[in-house]
Amino acid sequence: MQNLTDLPGNATNSQKSLSVIIKVCVVIPFFCIFLYCIVVMLHTFASHRHFLDNSRYILFAYMLINDTLQLLSSVLLFLFVMGNVKFAIVYCAPLLFFSTSTFQNTPLILAAMSLERYVAIFYPLQRPAAWRADRIWIIILSLWLVSCILPIVDFSLGEPQPGMNVLSTPVLCKTVVLNASPVQTLFKVSLNGLFFAVVAAIIMFTYMRILLETRKMRQDRASVGKAMHTVLLHGFQLLLCMIAFTHPVTESHISMQAGWLQEHISFFNYFCFILLPRFLSPLIYGLRDESLKGYMRRAVLCCSHRHRISPRALATKPRVK
Repeated sequence: MQNLTDLPGNATNSQKSLSVIIKVCVVIPFFCIFLYCIVVMLHTFASHRHFLDNSRYILFAYMLINDTLQLLSSVLLFLFVMGNVKFAIVYCAPLLFFSTSTFQNTPLILAAMSLERYVAIFYPLQRPAAWRADRIWIIILSLWLVSCILPIVDFSLGEPQPGMNVLSTPVLCKTVVLNASPVQTLFKVSLNGLFFAVVAAIIMFTYMRILLETRKMRQDRASVGKAMHTVLLHGFQLLLCMIAFTHPVTESHISMQAGWLQEHISFFNYFCFILLPRFLSPLIYGLRDESLKGYMRRAVLCCSHRHRISPRALATKPRVK
């Protein structure tokens, strides 16, 4: 009888273990492919000087680095939750702060890239100093400081639960640990709404101005039209970022319609609305650029050619006298 009563518990534990293994096996290869593509792009930027002399490519490289850091922190948090790893809030808070700030930084970078296209079209000869390639670090630093405002204020409003020691009590490193009060929830929703509304207004403004300019100009309409499509792509990227904030609605809808477990719904939201948009966003923009795509193809072919030629084959290759 004891063995029969133990069977359901063992079956449940085995199902949970299998579910965790499947989720990890889905996320880790996906992240490795993303990391490989990003490394190839950044290597292309570092190997060709003319990319570093263009503000647009510098902002794009900064977006690649920011999205890589954001995915790295989110994957670490995902692995901690999947492995049921617990540690004190004092160690969890920096990781959550880093993940939140890099997440907020992505739409700011999209707005900055749209404004850069606007400045390049309307002020080609009298570009403001901050938008030049040698001064673009001012814009990047400003974006990083603004993206840190939300987590700083959010975490400062939070209070640990009664009986919880920040230095010693082990907890699962989730956002709900530091965002438990209604005041924090209201602040976060309000600021996120204002945050994305401003970014969406900037992208819409630049798109409409460039669209009107395209109709007026008779010369060089191809470059202006390309800039218009680039800004439109930034709007699509912003939409992908905003989908991540719909997880409460999607979780309730999926739970009612499909009857999934809460942990499966959370993984579905994480993969589809956080991981996948961050993966597609830089790849769509990078592979769309013909110049960057050509250099990336050469870099990949060069690396594969080097791997085909073994050191032993090079040593036995006859020398030409």
